[in-house]
Amino acid sequence: MESLRRILILDDESELRQMLTRYLRANDFAVQAVENSARLDHYLQRQPYDLLILDIMMKPEDGLSVCRRLRAEGQTLPILMLTARGDPLDRVLGLESGADDYLAKPFLPQELVARIRAIFRRQALERGEVSRLPQQVKFGPFRLDLARQELCRNQHPVTLNGAEMQLLVALASTLNRPVSRDNLMARARGRSYSAQDRSVDVQVLRLRKVIEQDPSAPQWLKTIWGSGYMLTGEIVA
Repeated sequence: MESLRRILILDDESELRQMLTRYLRANDFAVQAVENSARLDHYLQRQPYDLLILDIMMKPEDGLSVCRRLRAEGQTLPILMLTARGDPLDRVLGLESGADDYLAKPFLPQELVARIRAIFRRQALERGEVSRLPQQVKFGPFRLDLARQELCRNQHPVTLNGAEMQLLVALASTLNRPVSRDNLMARARGRSYSAQDRSVDVQVLRLRKVIEQDPSAPQWLKTIWGSGYMLTGEIVA
């Protein structure tokens, strides 16, 4: 199984650290949160991370100073800065100090996740890793072309509505790995949603009626209790 992306959070607000940790873990990231730069240095020395989320407004060492110091020490991990100030000059200062992106508070958690994924996509493009992403997946008699968003059964096109296709592509993009409901909701809605919103579950039921021989005993689109949903299959050329 592919390892989760590791994210390190530095923020001196306990409530925000806890909220970000819960939300990012629900979106399939491995997360460690710290409250000061000394703890940050400790974790960076222990293992590599894929991204640092860094708050600007901190004491005694503020986020700009931390960012400059890390870059001077040769740290190349992507840095996403958070700040309560929306002044464009702050954004310039953050980027000039070595940050890769900037997000002003308050922000939607979905926007944070979108920006994180955009940073990882840019990295993949720079490293020429895009070809490693699955282009087509096969499950039973079905073949899904992710780029064209086309589903075929035994080479015959299958019609799905937009929401069903979006859900299937999201699951196929992480084939054989559980995807949380929050993750699927964030991809589908791109905005705030209620914990009681069951639209993803409804779409899963509809999709199962299309791809499963027996929707009550799914073979391909499985429920992983405590984790979410998972599409099983194989990547094909």
